[in-house]
Amino acid sequence: MSYTCFDVQIADDIAHIILNRPEKRNAMIAEFWTELPEIVRDIDENAKARVIVLSSTGPVFCAGIDVGMFQTDIGGTDDKNHPQFGAKFYGTVQRLQASLSCLENCRIPVLVAIQGGCYGGGVDIMTACDMRYGTEDSFITIYEINVGMTADVGTFPRILNHMPEGVVRELAYTGRKMGAEECKARGLYNEVYPDHETMLDAVMKIAAEIASKPPLAIYGCKRIITYSRDHTTEDALDNIAIWNMSMLIPSEMMEAMMSAKQKRPGTYENLPVIKSKI
Repeated sequence: MSYTCFDVQIADDIAHIILNRPEKRNAMIAEFWTELPEIVRDIDENAKARVIVLSSTGPVFCAGIDVGMFQTDIGGTDDKNHPQFGAKFYGTVQRLQASLSCLENCRIPVLVAIQGGCYGGGVDIMTACDMRYGTEDSFITIYEINVGMTADVGTFPRILNHMPEGVVRELAYTGRKMGAEECKARGLYNEVYPDHETMLDAVMKIAAEIASKPPLAIYGCKRIITYSRDHTTEDALDNIAIWNMSMLIPSEMMEAMMSAKQKRPGTYENLPVIKSKI
């Protein structure tokens, strides 16, 4: 299928989603917000891959939300005194938030590879992913403050899981750029690479390693890590006990141990296809 904002390649249980508008600095136009969740849900619900890698093209990873959306989509009317303005704006922002939450909510891990600048909405994207990697020339900026906005699509509730509150406040209040080495030192990046090609090669190897593991166990890890982040230790312990009570598969555990002993790839069942709602 052809998309306006993305190219999609699937091979060896890895789905590679590529932002493909480098001439527009991969700005997030209206089509972006419908295409991304459509792509991710198709991969996840139809069990087309075991890992997603999200990358970009050109010198900039993502320039953030296209400013044209403020005239054509955000709020639906330019008149802030109009009785429907607030409700329409609220509904639009909720839709945009859900479009990026698909990365966090899908059953499989999402790895993001960032080159060059990652502005505003681009930070919303990368914080919704499981793991983040960057080139030496990459940087992030919570750019919204520079255009008189408060970031509202997902940055704050997620970036606080990776960096100290004081650092996040500084980035939010100043809009300054945080370079790759600082992103790694602060815990936002998993690793930094000298260039785009080297980074993608390394990220694909990590994705392949993840794809070689039992998919249901990986799904369990993603689900429980996210649940643990947002709940108390007591609740998380109970949740993982219930998960394993329901989802633990002795035959896959045996296969994992035997394949390791025999030094061969393991053979595991894919996640079940999610049937469409009636």
